[in-house]
Amino acid sequence: MPSSPLTLSRITVLSGGVGGARFLQGLLHGLRTGAVPGGSPDTQVTVVANTADDWWIHGLKVCPDLDTVMYTLGEGIDVERGWGRSQETWSAKTELEAYGVEPTWFGLGDRDIATHLVRTQMLEAGFTLSQVTEALCRRWLEPLHGRQVRLLPMSDDRVETHVAIADADSPSGRRVVHFQEYWVRLHAAVPAETVLAVGQDAATPAPGVLDAIATADLVVLPPSNPVVSVGTILGVPGIRAAVRSTPAPVVGVSPIVGPTHVHGMAQQMLTSIGVEVSAAAVGLHYGARSRGGVVDGWLLDTRDAEQLPRLEEAGVLARAVPLMMSDHDATAAMAAAAVELVAGLRT
Repeated sequence: MPSSPLTLSRITVLSGGVGGARFLQGLLHGLRTGAVPGGSPDTQVTVVANTADDWWIHGLKVCPDLDTVMYTLGEGIDVERGWGRSQETWSAKTELEAYGVEPTWFGLGDRDIATHLVRTQMLEAGFTLSQVTEALCRRWLEPLHGRQVRLLPMSDDRVETHVAIADADSPSGRRVVHFQEYWVRLHAAVPAETVLAVGQDAATPAPGVLDAIATADLVVLPPSNPVVSVGTILGVPGIRAAVRSTPAPVVGVSPIVGPTHVHGMAQQMLTSIGVEVSAAAVGLHYGARSRGGVVDGWLLDTRDAEQLPRLEEAGVLARAVPLMMSDHDATAAMAAAAVELVAGLRT
């Protein structure tokens, strides 16, 4: 283990929804309790959130990953589900179904609708998604975190993930569905043949994103989906290059524990791009920065310790620690292990 500790004034995390949000809870807990070496209650945490899951429904702009991070860190999340508002009701969804308005398979909770109404009104008034997110966070993040936590969308431009699936009735033998249909209606139960991030090539990083990466003391890839969460963030032109060139060490946490993912659909998405479903394979998919990839260090679970040599041979510092985010203390210990793994690597 490197002996020179990091001094963590600024941490930048590239996050998806549920897994990333829960990791962030533990990271912040660890900073405040002193469990994360080099950190303090004053360490600033910038979250760059995936927005390729976003879509428009019933005339409203919905940003699932931004909202999941915002609600989770603002203590307004439905803890059991890991998404949506706590104490939610569904009267609007029931009424829309009674009118026969599609899609009936995707429901907006009554409390959650308020967020989407505010976001949509501001966007239609000419504000950018970054400006809207900042305004929403004044309610959710500032009262609890002050200026310690900043939430940024990966881009203000429209990027939407679509998934190609087999369809015997289509002339081409396949059809393309929005990511939300694949996840919510189909439950990711059918094979994904191709994943497309529509609009990504023309997108630019949102204001503050590149600077947050360049000036960080540590960049973290949490246990979010490596294809449709962290992968789409890195796919925005300029962000991967920023991660590769930052003087800060970059460390990732495996979303795969044992033979499959802990939450979500990482297994399906990795299979769609031809990547083996294992902790080591995801680390190798990101690749060592010393060899053209984006990570310096990689945490995997203790039950996957036999995979450590594969990573080390590929130039990735690796360590096996417990990765189940059972409570804030356990997650803070994961964050601490991530820091310890790459301590001393800042250039």
